[in-house]
Amino acid sequence: MKSVIEEIKKNRAYINYMRMWPYVKPIWFRALLSMLICIPIGSLDAVIALALKPYMDLVMVEKNLYSPWYIPLGIVAFTSIQGVLKYLSSYLSTWVGMKITNGLKFDLYKKLLTLPTSFYDKRNSGDIVFQFNNMADSACSGLLSNLSIFIQRIFSSISLVAVLFYNSWQLALIAIFVLGCAFAPVAKLQKLIKEVMEKTVVADASIITAYNETYAGNKTIISYNLENTEINKFDWILKNIFKLRIKMVQKTQWLSPFMHVIVSIGIAAAIGYGSHLILTEQITAGNFVSFITALILLYTPVKNIGNNLNAVQMSFFAIEQIFEKLAIIPSIRNKENAKILSPDYSKITFKNVNFEYVPKRPVLKNINLEIKKGETIALVGNSGGGKTTIVNLLPRFYDVVSGNIYIDDVDIRDYTLESLRSNISVVFQDNFLFSGTIKENILFGKLNATEDEIQNAVKMAYLDEFLITLKDGINTQIGERGILLSGGQKQRVAIARAFIKNAPIVILDEATSALDNKSEAIVQKAIDNLMKDKTVFVIAHRLSTIQNADRIAVINEGSLVELGNHEELMKIPNGKYKTLYEMQFKKQSVKS
Repeated sequence: MKSVIEEIKKNRAYINYMRMWPYVKPIWFRALLSMLICIPIGSLDAVIALALKPYMDLVMVEKNLYSPWYIPLGIVAFTSIQGVLKYLSSYLSTWVGMKITNGLKFDLYKKLLTLPTSFYDKRNSGDIVFQFNNMADSACSGLLSNLSIFIQRIFSSISLVAVLFYNSWQLALIAIFVLGCAFAPVAKLQKLIKEVMEKTVVADASIITAYNETYAGNKTIISYNLENTEINKFDWILKNIFKLRIKMVQKTQWLSPFMHVIVSIGIAAAIGYGSHLILTEQITAGNFVSFITALILLYTPVKNIGNNLNAVQMSFFAIEQIFEKLAIIPSIRNKENAKILSPDYSKITFKNVNFEYVPKRPVLKNINLEIKKGETIALVGNSGGGKTTIVNLLPRFYDVVSGNIYIDDVDIRDYTLESLRSNISVVFQDNFLFSGTIKENILFGKLNATEDEIQNAVKMAYLDEFLITLKDGINTQIGERGILLSGGQKQRVAIARAFIKNAPIVILDEATSALDNKSEAIVQKAIDNLMKDKTVFVIAHRLSTIQNADRIAVINEGSLVELGNHEELMKIPNGKYKTLYEMQFKKQSVKS
């Protein structure tokens, strides 16, 4: 008995339905009702076949002109009831399906927000959208529709088989034997199509990526005349999907014609043997017509099973993919009994910090650095040397491979993520703005900010003069990713957002490098306001902007090679900083 139970639990369908139960449980009554309605829907299929026996015997055989009038009316009545029940089943299935889909999407989205930056580094936008959104639609629509069809057909088959045995047990045995032969190859299809299905998911995701890239990179495509390149790439994607779809058809659609052949054999055998039973008066003509009608109603869905198999398999595959995603344990997460980081700290320490994005390809090598509260430290050096990586480790966008980062002698991994990140404001080179208004984007820094705090942030970010020129002022819609704002305006909105957050630690990652001189001058004033009384990490391409930093750390090829203020570093003969500074000074002299 135990082995039987274990085998059931290993069954794919059992596992999938058990995984879905937490999402069904809150709406179990409607879900159950939608399934229970399928029982009479399926059972009523037998009414027509059963009614034909007395009708055929009385009218066609006995030529009785006074045949029961209620038989055809009964068929209409039962069919009408079946139609109403089908509508109710469809409505409830859709309602339940949408509730379950929304539940899955909500949990998938919550999971997505817990995943570290490294997760996004390895995937494109199409993969994310398809696996965290479209899969939920595929899982639920396929699961419920096919479950409803399955229940309808189960009870339809039971009622129709009862009609078969009622009319002729001999013919019924033939029909059931043929039915068993028809279902024999179905079990083998699962393994045949799984690999193709996985490739199809990847291909479908690549279409979404193509659209996202075209939207986000339309100016680059136009300016570099990449239209034909993108067209060719999209054409390749479509051809790849076409090949996969055809391969899926090749692996599955032979089943339907195979079923047609098997079913036709069953019907032929029933007609042949049924003729013998009629001639030997073992059954009546009414029995035979009723039997054949029930047999056709039983076999018809079987013939088309190949058409439904893809949807069923896709549903199971989608469920497996969804729960694989939900089972992901984020590599960056809170420890048990994690501490709360207080804004009142004294120092930040990088001790023997090593980091690599790709195994055995170090980006940071044995970084040792101590920053006191209120100090401004600038990170400079060659492009790709690891400057941005250093500041990305502080809010735990990534975790160190070895070594430690301490705040007041406590490893940052021992603080809660929420308290750690609430104490850090980041202004990037290309700040992300959300669709909505300027005010909404500023408030992301502090959702419960007062009107005075908002106005102060606007003033300190030098946004007030710009907002006066707008019809709707701070309530102006800025479009997706702030597309309606200039680079300098975006930066000032981001600075206002950071300012209203009022975090004690500020990270400025090349915050002015993409701006023209005029915009840079305004943004730099806003940054100066933001930096007051804060611990500041500055990454700057223009060395002239960081001369007043308390200390400057020179990062070269992942190592800290020089550390000191501007005057100290300029005194180092053939120093890295001195070389970089003089090269920039010469370039500026040539331009002027």
